[in-house]
Amino acid sequence: MTDRELILQRIRSAVANAPEPPEIARDYAERHHHGEPAELVELLAENLTGYRARVHRADDAGLPALVARLLAEHGDTSVAVPADLPAEWLSALTIDVRPDAPLSAVELDRTSAVITGCALAVAETGTIVLDAGPGQGRRALTLVPDHHVCVVRVPGQVYPSLPLAVPELDLRRPLTWISGPSATSDIELDRVEGVHGPRTLDVILLG
Repeated sequence: MTDRELILQRIRSAVANAPEPPEIARDYAERHHHGEPAELVELLAENLTGYRARVHRADDAGLPALVARLLAEHGDTSVAVPADLPAEWLSALTIDVRPDAPLSAVELDRTSAVITGCALAVAETGTIVLDAGPGQGRRALTLVPDHHVCVVRVPGQVYPSLPLAVPELDLRRPLTWISGPSATSDIELDRVEGVHGPRTLDVILLG
């Protein structure tokens, strides 16, 4: 018996005679904003900016040049990308592009940026969700490099609220929830960015 099986066996034994949990009330408001899709995109942009993410807009034709400019302005010399990221997104890059094969932890640490898509975004909370689906790569890919460029297709990937977004996700997948650049603060409330993930988050609203 493995350690995992032993732990699960003990948990099952401990709760074997526990009463059934009470029914959870689901009478809360599912959303607080009822605007048109364009208004939800504006709300997402506002909340992302409130979290200190940098928000940009592009269409398909302008995306490659914008991606190249953001990496250049940040001073990036290398960028990691999921193996299935659309090749046209990278067509204007002149720096070292490293497809994740996967890259080792050391190689990721030496890579200054990462470009991904996302699963969806939540307008009311300014949250982007990655689920390791197409164009997103594994979780470590977006947590190690210092600069994350994330592309959100709008309005199709924008949901008004968490209660409406969660049913669209497969909760068995490795979900990464991003609300701005990685940040924490100590007991004196001194904010430090880049501790648990990218120090800089650029979000491109593609539509």
